[in-house]
Amino acid sequence: MQKKRVFLTRTLHEFALKELKKKYQIEIHTGKIPIPRNVLERKIKNIDGLICFPYDKIDSELMDLGSNLKVISTYSVGFDHIDINHAKKKKIRVGFTPKVLTDATADLAFALMIDVVRRVSEGDRIIRSGKWRQIYGAYDYIGMDLQGKTLGILGFGRIGSTLARRAKAFDMKIIYHNRNRISKNKEKTLGVKYVSQNKLITQSDIISIHVPHTSETDQMFNKEIFKKMKDSAFLINTARGKIVNEKDLSLALEKKIISGAGLDVFEFEPISKNHPFMKIPNIVLAPHIGSSSKETREEMAKITVKNLNLGINRKKPIYSVGF
Repeated sequence: MQKKRVFLTRTLHEFALKELKKKYQIEIHTGKIPIPRNVLERKIKNIDGLICFPYDKIDSELMDLGSNLKVISTYSVGFDHIDINHAKKKKIRVGFTPKVLTDATADLAFALMIDVVRRVSEGDRIIRSGKWRQIYGAYDYIGMDLQGKTLGILGFGRIGSTLARRAKAFDMKIIYHNRNRISKNKEKTLGVKYVSQNKLITQSDIISIHVPHTSETDQMFNKEIFKKMKDSAFLINTARGKIVNEKDLSLALEKKIISGAGLDVFEFEPISKNHPFMKIPNIVLAPHIGSSSKETREEMAKITVKNLNLGINRKKPIYSVGF
């Protein structure tokens, strides 16, 4: 009996590939990343399973070309790059990798927070460029303490609540806004207070974004929001780049409407060397590494393979979207 066909838009860990090769006839894209549209259109026609990544746009037109396609297993916690409604209509299973990214992403959000408020990366650039010419005095090169400051967490799911635990250890005041308020017992345990979105924007010293990218959140952090924030406030984004209007953020930082930002995600990735962010000193940039710990990435690979195995056999993936 002929093995089912699986296509990967880029390679995975060797242990994951070894497991896949035992069961399937696999092919791995080794060219330009993200995979060019015309290549994916050609490959999807003859496969039973697809392993993709968050920058691969899997829309209805692509799915219609995959007459044998039974499962799409994405190596990501997000799935907004996949047309879930169309997949459900076509009875294509969709698996993703939530939960395992929680600690790694919360850690990175906290790392960006410490970095930007204490100006660590900025100092690194000063030293490397040979501009550290004298020992700083009482008013030179000052940052901000985290202790006693108000952290506003927008979106209080797994990552947002885990970040709250980190912040509590630093004696921060924590407020949050979420579509659904958590229980009062959990609020008490975590030491957090529920507020309206407007109060979170206006009262926070640091705002950390943990909401998905939807039509409601698209470009939601724009010039109007930045004007409402404290001029001493900082913005942290490890969620999705399109939630922030990058042009408005650049202007807000340059004009000191807000004090700084730490970003792991961008509207278009990788960002250009000519991007306005490159010339702004009070911003810390990370290359979308929220899940980039050895332990997390390996666990993601395991789940991606398990989701594919189940979906290709018409069973529900461990973490399933749609049906």
